[in-house]
Amino acid sequence: MERVRLAALYGVDVTYRPAPGAEVKVSDDTVIAVLASLGVDATTHCAVKDAIAAYELRAAHRLLPPVTVLRANRGTLREALPGLPAGTRLTVDGGSERTPDAPGAYALRAATGDGRTARGDLIVAPERLAGPPTRTYGFMAQLYSTLSRRSWGMGDLGDLADLAAWTGRTLGAGFLQINPLHAAVPGHPTDPSPYSPSSRRFPDPVYLRIEEIPEYAYLAPDAREQAEKLLRRAAALRESVLVEGALIDRDAVWALKAEALALVRGVPMSPGRRAAYQGFLAEQGQALDDHATWSALAELHGSDWRSWPTGLRDPRSAQVARARSEHLDRVDFHCWLSWLTDGQLAAAQRSAKDAGMPLGIVHDLAVGVNPSGSDAWSMQDVLAKGMSVGAPPDAFNSRGQDWGLPPWRPDALAATGYAPYRDLIARMLRHAGGLRMDHVMGLFRLWWVPEGRPPTEGTYVRYDAQAMLGMLALEAHRAGAVVIGEDLGTVEPGVREELADRGVLGTSVLWFERDYAAADPQPLPPSAWRESCLATATTHDLPSTAARLTGEHVELRHRLGLLTRPLAEEQAADAAEVAEWIAFLGRLGMLPEGAADEEAVVRAVHRFLAATPARMIGVWLPDGIGDRRPQNLPGTSDEFPNWRLPVAGPDGTPVTLEELADSPRLHALAEEVRRALAEPAGPGDAPGRP
Repeated sequence: MERVRLAALYGVDVTYRPAPGAEVKVSDDTVIAVLASLGVDATTHCAVKDAIAAYELRAAHRLLPPVTVLRANRGTLREALPGLPAGTRLTVDGGSERTPDAPGAYALRAATGDGRTARGDLIVAPERLAGPPTRTYGFMAQLYSTLSRRSWGMGDLGDLADLAAWTGRTLGAGFLQINPLHAAVPGHPTDPSPYSPSSRRFPDPVYLRIEEIPEYAYLAPDAREQAEKLLRRAAALRESVLVEGALIDRDAVWALKAEALALVRGVPMSPGRRAAYQGFLAEQGQALDDHATWSALAELHGSDWRSWPTGLRDPRSAQVARARSEHLDRVDFHCWLSWLTDGQLAAAQRSAKDAGMPLGIVHDLAVGVNPSGSDAWSMQDVLAKGMSVGAPPDAFNSRGQDWGLPPWRPDALAATGYAPYRDLIARMLRHAGGLRMDHVMGLFRLWWVPEGRPPTEGTYVRYDAQAMLGMLALEAHRAGAVVIGEDLGTVEPGVREELADRGVLGTSVLWFERDYAAADPQPLPPSAWRESCLATATTHDLPSTAARLTGEHVELRHRLGLLTRPLAEEQAADAAEVAEWIAFLGRLGMLPEGAADEEAVVRAVHRFLAATPARMIGVWLPDGIGDRRPQNLPGTSDEFPNWRLPVAGPDGTPVTLEELADSPRLHALAEEVRRALAEPAGPGDAPGRP
């Protein structure tokens, strides 16, 4: 029982529920391993007693926590700090004790009658995020897959700006949601997944549009000749993807861009550009210095810092300081890349806003980072060693999941006043109208899997959700951005309600929205959908709508040996589900009788989404042209080209950004959504649940 008490003090669960009414006890070995990763020895009875005593002693002597988080108009400082000694005086920013009304960050001080003093941070989060100014729709796209005739073999930031301008001005879209643009861990080949990045704090320069770097226009004649050769090679790489059926090869793209960037770097910057770069360096500080240093060292010693010479594994060591000085030019090169990428991200958001989008670009934040990469190296003090994030066994996956990403240490985050987390959110919102948070339930708890063990032998570790949500809300408020939480899958009771109360939108996917309280769950009518969500027909991890309607996603999984039932049985169940939805759309008057062709059903599906009270309607860009292939097929690695496919038509022929802009099918779908959003709610379409 003492170990259970110790685990509770550190937020480590000792049981979990894989299904309603079922409870599983976590093994002692797992609890001991997780506590060890938090710096707590729980191996013996004496060690457990000592750890509890040490925890309680620290709590008794702590006058203020490193950070106190409040919501505006929700409680007072005294209520948030119930353990203060009698007579303690609190002051905010050196002034009065009055709890601030305005959201912001403040300095908090405490002084007791016996002379003890303490200082901490006070975060006042907005009572609730405002959300989109009006109901709006937009497109969801994987940027690398959206190639134009100017791309170098994969979609880039020039394409992002163009896509935003076109969808905003021509199609009336209010936002453009894209995949994470986080810096990748270089490899041979590089892992193409945007959800296992080297750094979430800095974008990947592979997305740069080389020709739009101002210095490119001033290349010397010999450098210009070399650049022209690179352009021809880039064109050949692009054509191999668009015409010859090759997969997107980010390593080949980067090899060409790295050569071009070396040429551009030889062009002196103008005084104004030089001043802007110096300002960026000063603004970004230690975080950028660390990322650029890791990038330079990775070129010398490989991309997994855990195998580097011992002295280089500590970012604060004398050896690293010496290496940074010795390779200063390469460190500066990687700083320069971050500056260039940041500038093109800013230009893309300006393009979106200039096109009339109320939100603009919605960026995506992965749930974690690759353990071999930049952030894992420079943030070792706040990431749990020997642990990775995953998911427990459930009705859909009896083996559980291990995503291979080290989690935040909740104790270490709290000790820093959540500075690394808050800094990450602020960086993600620099040039964004919104932020999608992958696995938003991780703000409440995460499934930790000890290294070397299967995901069935993990457990949940809890976070201070009020602090995590408060930091998120404050930074989103400051940026004027919306927040969308990916809350699909196993969600703890109360989480969706808390997110809605904060103004964080959830994610509702058509095929999953059913009345599960009924004995025979039926599709939810539009009026029963929640309002505080992004409503979509699919996501990057699910089949496209065309694949769902035609059953091609079942055939694909059969070819890859992923089905758990006989093919005929899977096909029958899938066809029945599709038929059920088609009939449902017909009864609602959204699908004319007899109009069951694929394009008509796709339009009806999105008309249905627009008829819900959802604040945002997301249209998967490949759905606009009938693409059958998923961008990612969970459960596969080499079996399927995840994250490497260009957007394509029904026959698999790649479609350029220019061809997308001319697609009658895409225009018809967009017009259908716009028209439906403009219509008043029909009979019985009362406001949905929050």
